Amino acid sequence: MNTSYHPKQWMKYVLILAGFYNLAWGATAIMLPVHMLGWLGIQSETTAMKFWQCIGMIVGVYGVGYLIAARAPYQHWPMTLVGLLGKVLGPVGFAAAMADGSLPTSLGWTIVTNDLIWWIPFAMILWGAMRYCHATDSAYETPEADDPLKELRANTGERLDDLADAKPQLVVFLRHAGCTFCRQTLADVAAQRKEITAAGCGIVLVHLGGNDESDQQFFQKYGLNDVPRISDPQSRLYRQFGLDLGGFSQLFGLRVWFRGFVAGVLGGHGIGAVRGNSFQMPGVYLYHCRQILGGFRHEISSDRPDYAALARKIEVREPALAS
Repeated sequence: MNTSYHPKQWMKYVLILAGFYNLAWGATAIMLPVHMLGWLGIQSETTAMKFWQCIGMIVGVYGVGYLIAARAPYQHWPMTLVGLLGKVLGPVGFAAAMADGSLPTSLGWTIVTNDLIWWIPFAMILWGAMRYCHATDSAYETPEADDPLKELRANTGERLDDLADAKPQLVVFLRHAGCTFCRQTLADVAAQRKEITAAGCGIVLVHLGGNDESDQQFFQKYGLNDVPRISDPQSRLYRQFGLDLGGFSQLFGLRVWFRGFVAGVLGGHGIGAVRGNSFQMPGVYLYHCRQILGGFRHEISSDRPDYAALARKIEVREPALAS
């Protein structure tokens, strides 16, 4: 697999540090509850001491879990997730207790060191683990020698090169069928279809689904069931054309949410269940005689290229090819 999907070295050290910190904090709470409570301004009554020691045991157990997770941060992501949930809910509970005067503000120092400072690194580890899981069992972990152009065929039985040798093809790489932007793309392609074909281009759709009846109905909904389409659930062609899995801002940034609302709600495209690799980025390329003549690589998943304008570029390129 591409090393960019592997855990970063700092993730291991963060989890090791979190593990030893929790063990040290837990051991101190168990063995020296009076001193800790006194430093925090809490009366060390018997009940408070026993309760504090119980908290110390819980914190210490989490430390063991973090040390285990440090051995393989992505494989053991559930431990990091549980830890992050605790580090988020802890401050919430503290804020509620402080609001009604149940706990002193001095206890806030433990919230900072036990919880808040770990939010960002733990969240980054979890995000990396998600990308790693989406890269697993896909083209992003197969050898670079993989040649999908020779192996993958459209529903018509032809390879992409066969279609592109006959005439230029506008190759549209889609996101999964449940994605609002995938649906918007199909609607745009259908609306601009006459302009695209008038420019001398064919259209090929590359998608992450299969070729079953539900997929046929999906494309039929947009009047594109007769367009050649290539099923590529492992993202082999996507990688061949230089497309990659998206980063956080590319998939979940503020602009993506805003455009998702506009396309999904105001535009009526809606949203459906995830069907395919939801991290896969889309794109569109003008492909002819085994050459990429132009294209648009999405910076964010909600980008909306002008497909007809891209198809018209062939009018400029063709004389150069002929010479």
